[in-house]
Amino acid sequence: MSRAGAETWGLVDSGEVEPVLNMAFDEALLVQAADVGMPVLRWYGWSSPAATFGYFQHYEEIAAWTRIRPLLRRPTGGGLVPHLSDWTYSLAVPPDHEWHALPAVESYERMHRWLQRAFAIRGVSTRVADCCEPSGPGQCFIGWEKFDLLQAGRKIAGAAQRRNKMGLLIQGSIQPVPAGVDRAAFVEAMQEGATYDWGVSWQVMQPERWMATAGELVKSKHADDAYQRRR
Repeated sequence: MSRAGAETWGLVDSGEVEPVLNMAFDEALLVQAADVGMPVLRWYGWSSPAATFGYFQHYEEIAAWTRIRPLLRRPTGGGLVPHLSDWTYSLAVPPDHEWHALPAVESYERMHRWLQRAFAIRGVSTRVADCCEPSGPGQCFIGWEKFDLLQAGRKIAGAAQRRNKMGLLIQGSIQPVPAGVDRAAFVEAMQEGATYDWGVSWQVMQPERWMATAGELVKSKHADDAYQRRR
C-alpha cells in the first residue's frame, strides 16, 4: 500500500484487563467504529491467563485441546489462542474506510506486513509466510497459514477478522515475543510505520470512550457461560 495522504487514526493502550472485558472491549470497538469515524488500534494485556477461540468454533472441542481457563469466545473467527505472555492488539475500522472494502485475505496480509515493518524498525528480521505448514486442528499457533508472520521458522503472529456493516475488527496476537523487543518501543514502531507508509497521524484516545458499551456487552453475553457454549 502506498502513501495516500494524511489521515488520523486512534491509539488506545488499555493495559492489563480482565479476560472477559478484553473480548467485550474489542467488540465495543466494532460496535462503535462508525461513530468514532476513524481506525482505532488498541493494545492490551491480560490480568490473568486465558484462552480465546473463534466465534464459529465448538466449545467442547476447544475445551478438550487446552486446560487454560477461562475459555472465551472471540467476536472474530480463527482458532484457539492461549494468552499467557503474548502481546495482543485489535484494529477496528469504520465501514466507509478503504480497509473495510478489502477482501479478507488482503486485510490479513496488510496487517502482518505492518507488523513485519515494525519489527524491522526495531532490528528484528521476520517474514510473511508465502505458503502453509499444517497445524493442529483449530489451533492458531501450531503450524501457520499463508500471510502469517514468521521468525526463525516459527509463527509469531496470527490474527482473526470480522467484517460486517458496523465495520472491520481484526484481533491479533504476537507470541512468542522476540527477545530484546520492548512492547512500548514496538507500539511506537507500529505508529512510525503507518505514518511513513500511509500518511497516518495518531490521536491517543482513552479506554473510557468504549467502557459503557463494553460493560453492557460483558453483562449481556461475554460473562455468560451459555454464550461461550452456544456452539
